[in-house]
Amino acid sequence: MKRNLVLADIGNTHFHIYDGERVEHLSYAEAIERYFETPLCYISVKHDLDEKITQIKKWKNISDTLSIKGEYDTMGVDRKALCLSHREGIFVDAGSAITVDVVEDGTYMGGFILPGIKAYLLSYKGISSVLDIDLDEGVNLDSLPCTTKEQISYGIIASIKALIEMHSNDKKLYFTGGDGKFISTFFDDALYDETLVFQGMMKAIKDKKTC
Repeated sequence: MKRNLVLADIGNTHFHIYDGERVEHLSYAEAIERYFETPLCYISVKHDLDEKITQIKKWKNISDTLSIKGEYDTMGVDRKALCLSHREGIFVDAGSAITVDVVEDGTYMGGFILPGIKAYLLSYKGISSVLDIDLDEGVNLDSLPCTTKEQISYGIIASIKALIEMHSNDKKLYFTGGDGKFISTFFDDALYDETLVFQGMMKAIKDKKTC
């Protein structure tokens, strides 16, 4: 594989682009304008962009080449890529939604999907304007809070943490996504890496000899 290979993960809200050294998070329009003439390989879950993107001659969609043993039919390609990054672990992608996937010895064992933190906060706002708050990122999970802001923050973070820990079974925890670094701080020995999806893509490219 060429060192200068550019990879793109086209998500629900942004382009995530990796050039082997750094990750950029761009709007759809900005990414297309900036990389229109750059050869790149991409995966995409934003299917309403397919018609426009497939017309870009220097871009190659490798979504169909990514697979993991045990996957299910409608499993997102970004989740497959994330799970391919390591042969074993729990993989958490905390973005607009929070996906949690378990892999054992290279086999996908299942997972679950939660709302992202912003979606949680919007749901509280939808209940009452009194509950329209910003997350307290310094919330203490070791004691019950006594203010509305702290209690909402506690409910969000503690519930996410409890569900993940329920399925951890001493496996290594890997976090990625926009809120991944923040959520990882509530776990001991968790690893945050924004390149995990791209590591899975690179493994698939090497194994399938695509791009």
